[in-house]
Amino acid sequence: MIYSTATVPVNPEGETPLTRDQVWQGLERKARDARLFLPPGLCTRCDVTEESATHFFREATIGGQDLREIIVLEPGRKVTFFQATGPREGVIVNELFEDEAGALQLKFYCYLGLRDKQPGGPEEQAEQAQFDSDAGYKAALLSTLKCTRELLTDDPR
Repeated sequence: MIYSTATVPVNPEGETPLTRDQVWQGLERKARDARLFLPPGLCTRCDVTEESATHFFREATIGGQDLREIIVLEPGRKVTFFQATGPREGVIVNELFEDEAGALQLKFYCYLGLRDKQPGGPEEQAEQAQFDSDAGYKAALLSTLKCTRELLTDDPR
């Protein structure tokens, strides 16, 4: 199994400050359409296919692989991505919270396995290393915040 976590401050020195609501808008927008938030060409399709009061389904092609996710929004707090189909099974969470000093933080964590691969095998080990690297999910969190700032500059609601 793959377990990875990363936490970044939402408002580091030198960056345009974001409110909790602004970050939440970015997280929800990313959940509904990841194309704007991932490197160009990585996500080539991202469609909400079903929606209810508590969750929605999204079908996407990311890195050339088709997947289906059940996404649960806890407004202002947490987005949970359940991997229903695709190369991974398990859960990915993006959580917004205040640390003990009251500073807004964005946290990623996941607990995943690779479908049809040996648990703890070389493929999972490689995926674990990638998630934990500087180019992994910490970079994804920073990219999400950067994109949220850019979208607010374009559409300052």
